[in-house]
Amino acid sequence: MILYPAIDLKDGQAVRLLRGEMDKATVFNDDPAAQARAFVQAGCEWLHLVDLNGAFAGEPVNAAAVESILAAIDIPAQLGGGIRDMATIETWLDKGLARVILGTVAVENPDLVRQAARAFPGRVAVGIDARDGRVATRGWAEETDVDATDLARSFEDAGVAAIIYTDINRDGAMAGPNVEATAALARAVSIPVIASGGVSRLADLIALRDTGVIAGAISGRALYDGAIDLREALAALRA
Repeated sequence: MILYPAIDLKDGQAVRLLRGEMDKATVFNDDPAAQARAFVQAGCEWLHLVDLNGAFAGEPVNAAAVESILAAIDIPAQLGGGIRDMATIETWLDKGLARVILGTVAVENPDLVRQAARAFPGRVAVGIDARDGRVATRGWAEETDVDATDLARSFEDAGVAAIIYTDINRDGAMAGPNVEATAALARAVSIPVIASGGVSRLADLIALRDTGVIAGAISGRALYDGAIDLREALAALRA
């Protein structure tokens, strides 16, 4: 199982939100590129980036910060937030991102997801963010009646590289991930599923790994707070 350290970007800084609320942001580093380098030096294989302002604006906002990160690292990175048209997808992939994450458009314009996945094999992921099993969009600000599992299944034949499943109620709360719901989603589809939200200790990562069906896990606050030692976690997951 791959561990993806998260760098969430708000106003050019690396932050973490509590349950997706922009007014509950904690700044962890005002130099996102330096944070990225620190994660790479600890041995991570991937980075997970989120343009939080972009998720609300519907277009890239923290582009300068993302580009500084890409210039500072030599490992693949994936980015979500504000990517809602083919031109933006192409621009980001051309700038060196390994993978873009499409969230809101997966609900509002699923044909774009399919088109992008065909055009860029292995480089398009779907972000499914849910509260109580129902998908939320536009920076988690808008609730829908769309069932998370139904949405995931709708992309089975699209060729997407992964599904990033976030339990919003767990995100940033340090209360542990929703292992059961994430594993159930992973069993419902053949697409690799990456868990996000609530990973707060090494035992959480082990629990996700031991389901045998979850391909990756994203952690942010626990790494910044020191609740998880990144080197130790990477070694444990490789063992």
